[in-house]
This record gives sequence, C-alpha cells and structure tokens, in this order.
Amino acid sequence: MSNSQILEQETGNRKPSNPRVANFLIYLALSWSIFQLYVSSPFILEFTPWMNADMVKHFHLMFAGSLAFLSYLPLARSPKHYIPISDWIMSMLIIISIFYFAYNQMWDAKAFEMRLGVPNEMDLWFSIIGIILLLEATRRSLGPALAIVAILALAYAYFGADKSINKIVSHMWITTEGAFGIAIGVSASMVFLFVLFGALLEQAGAGNYFIRVAFSLMGHFKGGPAKAAVVSSAMTGMISGSSIANVVTTGTFTIPLMKKVGFSAEKAGAIEVASSTNGQLTPPIMGAAAFLMVEYVGIPFTEVIKHAILPALISYIALIYIVHLEALKANMQGLPQTNKMTRLGKLIGLVSVILVLSFLTWVLPPLMDFIKEIGGNYTLEIIMVLLFTTYTVLVYFASLVPDLTDDEITELPPVGLTVKSGLHYLLPVVVLVWLLTVERLSPELSAFWASLFMIFILLTQKSLLDFFRGVSSNTSRIKEGLIDLKSGFVNGAKNMIGIGVATAVAGIIVGAVSLTGIGQVIIGFVELVSGGNIFLILLFTAIISLILGMGLPTTANYIVVSSLMAPIIVSLGAANEIAIPLIAAHMFVFYFGILADDTPPVGLAAFAAAAISKGDPIKTGIQGFTYDIRTAILPFVFIFNTQLLMIDIDNTFEFILVILSSILGMMIFAAVTQGYWLVKSKWWENIILLFAVFLLFRPGYLWDKITPPFENRPGSEIFQVADTMKEGDRLQFVVSGMTVDDINRTYTFSISLKEGETGKERINNTGLQLDDIFGPMEVAYIASSSKEIEAINKAGVDSGWIVDFVQVQRNRLPKQIMFIPALLIIFFIGWQQIGRKED
Repeated sequence: MSNSQILEQETGNRKPSNPRVANFLIYLALSWSIFQLYVSSPFILEFTPWMNADMVKHFHLMFAGSLAFLSYLPLARSPKHYIPISDWIMSMLIIISIFYFAYNQMWDAKAFEMRLGVPNEMDLWFSIIGIILLLEATRRSLGPALAIVAILALAYAYFGADKSINKIVSHMWITTEGAFGIAIGVSASMVFLFVLFGALLEQAGAGNYFIRVAFSLMGHFKGGPAKAAVVSSAMTGMISGSSIANVVTTGTFTIPLMKKVGFSAEKAGAIEVASSTNGQLTPPIMGAAAFLMVEYVGIPFTEVIKHAILPALISYIALIYIVHLEALKANMQGLPQTNKMTRLGKLIGLVSVILVLSFLTWVLPPLMDFIKEIGGNYTLEIIMVLLFTTYTVLVYFASLVPDLTDDEITELPPVGLTVKSGLHYLLPVVVLVWLLTVERLSPELSAFWASLFMIFILLTQKSLLDFFRGVSSNTSRIKEGLIDLKSGFVNGAKNMIGIGVATAVAGIIVGAVSLTGIGQVIIGFVELVSGGNIFLILLFTAIISLILGMGLPTTANYIVVSSLMAPIIVSLGAANEIAIPLIAAHMFVFYFGILADDTPPVGLAAFAAAAISKGDPIKTGIQGFTYDIRTAILPFVFIFNTQLLMIDIDNTFEFILVILSSILGMMIFAAVTQGYWLVKSKWWENIILLFAVFLLFRPGYLWDKITPPFENRPGSEIFQVADTMKEGDRLQFVVSGMTVDDINRTYTFSISLKEGETGKERINNTGLQLDDIFGPMEVAYIASSSKEIEAINKAGVDSGWIVDFVQVQRNRLPKQIMFIPALLIIFFIGWQQIGRKED
C-alpha cells in the first residue's frame, strides 16, 4: 500500500475530473467547517435559538454521511474520476433520512415525542434507510470491521434479545440512545473544533516548523534524526490527533535521515510509528477519543489532561532513550552540525525558555487578574489588543529570518534562526491551553476562540511578514491567506468524515448494549474466563482492544470497548479489593486502542511508515510494537498505582518523587527491552533490573504486605470519617449485598467527595445516599449524578447493601521507602556494567 493510498484511506480517495463536481465537494466540506464554527459560537442562540445540541448532531451526521458517499469509493475498482448517480442518490437519501427526524423535532416536538418507542410507518422506513446507509458510509470510509460489529449488535438485538424492529429502530435512530447519542454529540461539539484547529495550525506552517525545530535542537546527537523524529512527532501529534497523518507528515522528513545515519528501514519506520501513535496520548489536544472521556467518565477536559500528561511524558522520554541505546549499540553518529551554537548562545536560549515559562506560570495569571479588575466591561478588548501586540512582535522576529521551506532536510537547520521563524505558531496553542486550564472555559468554547485566532493568523501572517521586510504588499498575499484558510477548513472537514460516521455507528453498538443488557452477560463471561483475577481481566481487555483496533479507528474502538469493559474492570477490581477509579479503566482502554495502530498484521501506521522507508510493513509493525512495549505496560501500572494519573498525590514532594521514579523506572525498563544499558546486559541483570522497575512503578505492593495501608473502621463511622475530609478527597469503603442474580458480593470502592458542610452531605452529594435508620449503615439510594456512581450501580450495588467498613489511611512510613532497595539494585547493576565497559 503506497503512502498516497493510505492518506486517501484517511480523507477520501475520489478525485473528480469535472471541476464543478470537484468544487462542489470542496465547498460542501468548507460549509461543514463554517457550520461547526458557527454552532460553537457563544452568540448562536441570538440568531438561531432552535439550533440545540440535538439539531447539531443531526446536521453533523448529514455532512459526514453525505461526504462519505461522495468522497470514498464503494469498491477498490470503482471509478475515481467521477461520481456515479448511485452515490449521488445515497448521499441525498442519508441527508433526507436524517433531516426528516430533525424537521419533526424542530417543528412538532410534542407530537414527535409521543411517537418515541412506537414509530409510525414513515418513521420506520426512514430509520431503516438511515441505518443501512450509515453502515455503508462507514464501510466505505473506515473499512468493513466497524460495520460488521454494528450489524452483529443489531442482529443480537433482534434474534438474541428478541427485540422488535420498531423498538430497535426507535432506540437506534430516533432517540438519543443510539446513533445520535453521546459519542456523536462529542464529535459534533468538541472533536470537530479541535481537529479544525489542528488543520488550521498545520496549514499555517506549524507542522513544518515543529519538525525543523526538533531537528535543529536534536539532530546532531547520536542517532539524532531518530530523536528529532520522536520530538517532532510529539509536537505534531498534539495538533493532528491521527497516528497515520502524523507518520506521513513527519516521516517524510525523518525516516530518510534516520536511514542516513545507520538505522535499518524497518527500525527507522518503527521509530516513526512508535512516536506517532504516542502523539494521540499527548495533551492538550490528543486523539478524538480523549474528548469522549469527558462524557463517559463525567470529568472536565482539564482533568483528562491532568491524568494523561505524566504517562505521555514518560513514554516519550523512554522512546528517546530507546533511540539513544540503539545508537550506542550500533555506534551511530548524528548529522553534521554546520551551525554550531556557542556556549553563550546555548545559555541565552536556556535562560529565554526559563523566563518564558516563568512568565506564563507566575507572572501572567496575576497580570490577567489585574487586567480583569481594572478593565471592567472592556476586559476582552484589552486582552485582544495585548494578544495582537504579542502576535505582531513575534511575526516581526520571524520577518528577520528567512521563511522555512518544505524541502528535504539535508543539513541541520540553525537553531536560533529556526526557532525565531515560527514563534507566533506557539501563541494559539498557549491561548488554547490557557482558556482550558486557567480560564476553565469548556473545551468547545476554548477551541472556538483558538480557531478564530488561527483564522486571523492565516489571513494576516504573510502580509505582516511582507510589511516588516519592507516588501510592497499586494492583493496576491491577501488571496494566499484566503486560500490557506479555505484549505484549512476543507482539510479539517475531510479529517472529520471518518470520525463523524464512526461515532454514529459506535453509538448504535452502545445502543445495542443498553437495549439488550448484554453488558451483564459479558461481565459473567469475563469473570468465568478470568476466574475473577483482575490481571487476567486487564489482559483480556487489552487483547480485545488490540484485535478490534486492527479494523476499527481509535475513536470507535474506545467507544465499543470502554462501554463493555470499563465497568467490568471497575466492578471486578472492586471484587478483588482494588478500588479502581473510572478514569483509570477508561485510560487503559484508550491506550490499547491507540497501540492497535501499529499492531501487525493490519496496523496502518506501520504500512504508512514502510511506504516511506521501503521496508517490510510487517517487520516494521513488529519492531514498532516492541518499541511500544514501554507504553503497553503503563496502563497495567496506573491501574494499580493511580499516582501516575496524578491521583492521590498529597504534596509537592510526593509529586516530584512520582515523576522522577516513573521516568527512571521507564528508562530502566527500556534498557531491559533493548538488552543494553551501559553495555550489553546479561540475562540475570535484566531479571534483577525488572524487579527494580517493579518497585519503582508499584512501591506499594510489597510495602502493603509488610504494613497494611488502611485501617478498617466500622461502616457506621463513614460519616465521621468523611467529616475529616474535604471536597475532592477520595473516600474508600467496602460494601456487601446480593446482586439481582442472587449472588453475594463484597466490593471495595473509592469515590471523590463533593462539596458539603458535613461528611454526610459530601457523600450524599455524590449521588450515593446512605443512612442507618434500620441499624447498620446501608445504601438507601443510588442516583445517577456522576459516572463514578453509575459504575458502582452497574456493578450490582443497590438499595439495602450494607457498608461493612470505611477504610482510613494508617499512619505509616510512606510506600516510597521501597525506592531505596530499587535504587541500590540499579546502582549495583550499573557498577557491574561500568566495570565491564572499562575492561
């Protein structure tokens, strides 16, 4: 499969020769981006009050479904250069089948609501047509796997669960439980805007800028191009959110240069694959599935970023270290550095970075508070002036150096000139992160304002550069900006076709789960197969994610597997006396869904890399997966040690220890997988080092055996214990009772306390209502006020269950005491290897 074929598989492989038809596709995609930008505006209700969230979902799928039929070929041998009449008809039919229900909801909502569950004949036919066409659109744009899984889910609902056609189509197409459920709502509200923001940033030139900055900084080190590939993929992965697009974008530059310094074709491709798949793990943008966590876990996007940042960081540091070890083993060198920085230049660069980070962290927040205080009603205008001034200054710096080219990198670009050439590209990313994390705006509103800023940059950067360079500006530069803006809008929409239809079809699969109750059947099956062992359950889930991920895009894979398996992980973990936070279970599924992109024999990211490297795609995928083993162990680690997700960290010192120990542990693990640390490792050294890695990643395992972490207090004291805690603290307790299947269960759960004046209020405000009216403390009622409480309910806990114990942390030496033997082991092996190295 060629590089262009893989790209076409992502964004559509039809190339109409008729200019009118080609322009129609372009302007349809353009209209979609403009529509999504408009409906995300905070001012929309002033102009179109009827355009609510449900209407946006319907229009979102109209655009995605229609473009899928017009942009993708039904078969590999179908004509590329014109659109057959059958595809035009299907494109119109999917629009009509969706608009029919949108129109009914818009103009006759009460009458329409009365028909929910009992559709009339017209409802029935339009629903069946819509579902069939959606499945076909999915098959075209994403391959057959997801469509087949959806068909099996529908077949199970009809034949296995004995549901009527009326009930199935009503649930799947008319209500918000199926195709128009949570998943497509997130796609329409959040995901599109972030993908559009990334497309605009790429069109402006940020992707090329990130690549060349990475090469200028790291290309001269041992195996430098590979290290630059890791860094550039991390940066571009933040804006693309697609493993395959990341491979094609950065790999074009990085893979040939990796081969030039000594990497084999397969290893060069594998490093790019491992770097690019991890890009979806990297905040602030991440992959589309990360936004679904907001709804599925019920936490703000800023919390998702907080939980994702440390695993992503240590994963990339370990990959750079793997590259370094590969270079040491082969005695590779970096690219020749023709523009060496002086010590003074390096010092100035380092100080500049420290000053900028210090300004953003400590100076800017109080400065913004001061502006808000004195600005009053004109705060927004003042901020816009300051932002424009900053942007103008950064463009002025860019005008002092030559523009970056898209040519092949043959020698290392100079650091100073390269960094200066695109500093203004960092500004919209800073704005986005600021709005998300400091101003605490919603993800969609943050992306809306960041995208507006990107539009302004695309329209003005070329004219401003000419102005500062003293070049007489003309209308052609303005036209170039408009063309860039148009291309960014079109590319953003094309990148969303697959995600749009995938989230709708995945919604049908999730709808089948909620309609039939198959989730409980799967829980019983998984428990039977695993024998209730939590590690085997996690391994089973990882394998399911990898297998499904070979044919499903990451987003659909995450939706399907998390809907089925995340509640099982939480409930069976609780049955094993392990209180697993819901976010940890979802992150576990998310990670393995992403890793499927390089899993042989299908992994498209590996095929994309092999197309560039001219290596064997299967060998590239296998090698890429071996590099990604470091990422694959992380989900198992943070299930049992949630501190890696920034959960239950009590103070700054503990925070620093978590970061340092996890980075060291991952680097030593990388050395073990390579069989090489300071020198080639002996087999027994690897075994001992793995034990040290275990102690660094899960110090509590052995320490808890020596001194138990919790004291079991009677369940009757749960309110008193909660009195000593504050909002956000996690309360751990043990409950027991009988499930609806007449099975006695004992579960250990941990919940995050809500705001309240007393401990009882903090617990009850979570949705878990407890009382001791009849003697023992028991569950009175479980309200679905949060996903965390819903997970407890899905485990089978119900009214009447007894709170046996509340678990209180003991006063004991911290579990980090186990870092001491781990460090001694590492020091001992290091001493052994230094001795052999000197010999």
